[in-house]
Amino acid sequence: MKTIKLFFLLLSFAAGLASLSSCKDDEPENPDTHEWVDLGLPSGTLWATCNVGADSPEEYGDYFAWGETVPKSNYNLETYKWYNSASDKLTKYCTDDKYGTVDYMTELEPADDAATVNWGAGACMPSLEQIQELLDNCSWQWTQRNGVYGQLGTGPNSNIIFLPAAGGRWRESLDEVGSWGYYLSRTLYSRDSSGAYNLEFDSEYLNWDEEYSYRYYGFTVRPVRVAQN
Repeated sequence: MKTIKLFFLLLSFAAGLASLSSCKDDEPENPDTHEWVDLGLPSGTLWATCNVGADSPEEYGDYFAWGETVPKSNYNLETYKWYNSASDKLTKYCTDDKYGTVDYMTELEPADDAATVNWGAGACMPSLEQIQELLDNCSWQWTQRNGVYGQLGTGPNSNIIFLPAAGGRWRESLDEVGSWGYYLSRTLYSRDSSGAYNLEFDSEYLNWDEEYSYRYYGFTVRPVRVAQN
């Protein structure tokens, strides 16, 4: 009798695991256990099917300041990891001494990449070039999935990616949920070290931010990885 009970207990446990989100992937060749979609992009870049901190494509997930790897409750300049309030200067990722200590670093290191730190080696935040490739090669439609608004991209091979309009965090508030999406790149803004590039959209607009957003804002992260041959 105990053996039978144990069997059904294990069976129920296995069924529970099988019912987990579509963002999980147990295939051996995917060591970080997250699901990726091949959209048929020229570079072969794979995009994750969900945001960091989310368990399904429609979930918003966590929000990160650029160069930080842990979500927090207050997103402002004073709480930003790479800002020294005493000197009023940035301490890393700076190309102009007007803004801080110059190191000419314009791409996030793995230790400061929210995708790499939270999902493991092989995953990273997209570069500006990878975002541009995604925009150029997919067709896009503002739509609603499971009650969540966002942009649905269809790749050249007909595979799809959904980016929920998760809004963004400024100080302690979460704003523009359901109307705007902001997705961080790993690339520093070229003309102003206080900002970084990101992908942003609403129901009528979809592009990387031609200006920039301040690094201390809290935005969502959709990881990428290079396809393994």
